[in-house]
Amino acid sequence: MNTERKVAQALLKIGAVKSVIDNPITFKSGIISPIYVDNREFPYYPEQWKIVIEGFKSVIEEKNISYDIIAGVAIAGIPHSAALGFAVGKPSVFIRKEVKDHGSQKRVDGGEVRGKKVLLIEDLVSLGGSSLSAAQALRDEGAIVNDCLVIVSYDFAVAGEAFKKANVNLHTLTSFPIILEEAVNLKIFREEEIAKFKEWFASPYNWGK
Repeated sequence: MNTERKVAQALLKIGAVKSVIDNPITFKSGIISPIYVDNREFPYYPEQWKIVIEGFKSVIEEKNISYDIIAGVAIAGIPHSAALGFAVGKPSVFIRKEVKDHGSQKRVDGGEVRGKKVLLIEDLVSLGGSSLSAAQALRDEGAIVNDCLVIVSYDFAVAGEAFKKANVNLHTLTSFPIILEEAVNLKIFREEEIAKFKEWFASPYNWGK
């Protein structure tokens, strides 16, 4: 079984993929969604979390990604970036969503990144705004940012275009379509729920309005 399906199954088995049809959530981008993927639950399940960290390591090796430092996007990306940094013996830092109003007043915390190649770690990408904001914060500090590793991407075309425009290579462990396929195989959700998820994915900007 490949990494995409291993990670998708791990998410489903720990209950991190949640149906919220009766109380849809609104992404930061404004998209209203009947389904929610919560990668923050992985640290509670070490066996499944190991699949994610090993998946990251495999992508780095397969894509021959060169980096000096690992950086996690606050808040949800930090546990994964720290665990990966520890696993591969590389320094790790994290990027705040906003400049803190005290101390160094910087978005990048944990160490010096100037002149270093920094590998960005994110838990989930919908449209890519948070990830690319973090990449820019690193670049503002003099870092070189070429690659971003993410656990889950919703696989929206607009996100791919945004990463391309920002000159950041996006590498995903799994995607929403794969998660949906595995959910069907494992019979995690009712048929009517799956139908709603497919309806949403076909037109995410219009669903729920």
